[in-house]
Amino acid sequence: MIYVALPDAAAREAKADGREKTEGRRLSFYLAMEEYVARRLNTGDDCFFMWQVEPTVIFGRNQLIENEVNLDYCRQRGIATFRRKSGGGCVYADMGNVMLSYVTRDENVNFTFNKYINLVALVLYKLGIEAKASGRNDILIEGRKVSGNAFYHIPGHSIVHGTMLYDTDMENMVGAITPSNAKLRSKGVESVRQHIALLKDYTSLSLDELKAFVRRELCQTEMVLTDSDIRSIEEMEQEYLSDEFVYGRNPRYSITRRGRLEGVGELEVRMELKNGVVKRANVLGDFFVVGDVDGQLLSRLRGTALEVEALRQALPERLDDVILHLDREAFIAFLMGRRD
Repeated sequence: MIYVALPDAAAREAKADGREKTEGRRLSFYLAMEEYVARRLNTGDDCFFMWQVEPTVIFGRNQLIENEVNLDYCRQRGIATFRRKSGGGCVYADMGNVMLSYVTRDENVNFTFNKYINLVALVLYKLGIEAKASGRNDILIEGRKVSGNAFYHIPGHSIVHGTMLYDTDMENMVGAITPSNAKLRSKGVESVRQHIALLKDYTSLSLDELKAFVRRELCQTEMVLTDSDIRSIEEMEQEYLSDEFVYGRNPRYSITRRGRLEGVGELEVRMELKNGVVKRANVLGDFFVVGDVDGQLLSRLRGTALEVEALRQALPERLDDVILHLDREAFIAFLMGRRD
């Protein structure tokens, strides 16, 4: 695996601007960097890099920002907010933890995701930490989450990224993110801390030493980006900074279905109906997209009566080809409001 590094000149320039203490970039830059590595460098080997940011909240591409982020708290504390192109849930990051990015030409998203999760778990295991891959996207230590991950696919490549909690500001983590009752009954710091594992409690290594260990274990060679690469990444970054991308379109719908489907995640489906027929639909949540949501799912709902048999005829039999682990019958029951 190749480690992708920033050029020293770019790091010095960023530090001179005072944008960050070490890496010197906001989160949107690293999202663009992942995409640039996949789209432009087109290396035959897998690529990996690590990064850190000042306090930031990052939410999934299918999430409604008002539902997931305490915007008033973030504004008061100077916490940045960004949307990513992968699915999954909302996470908080700061200089006390490290973010991991993995880019591969393998287009089998399920295989790629599992491979990456197990690679990271194995690295921690080599440190004597009993880390295990669990659930849809987590790495756990003693049943507590130390790493959450998400992925998305572009033609020819898969991108996986996630957190590695070494230490973090728990007050900011709790205050910046608005969890649903299904995920967490209490918003208190103590309650959250019971669900989170911090690596500082399991290793004597400093954060910098941990990063060096991860890099040595996963990467054999290094590729340093050029100044030209940096300029191109900064151009690509502008999409992630646009209001249209960050806030999206949030139209009003006549019916909203909210809930959690086991193995899929949190779902919120909004439908505008006329004479019992779906005219517009949108789906939000922390689920993982493995296909074309609009083309394979939402377009099939439009023009369909909100009735079980009509939905069965309209929707493809394999919805797990669109949203990971989504069962058609369970989704139809969800749309009809027939869940406990």
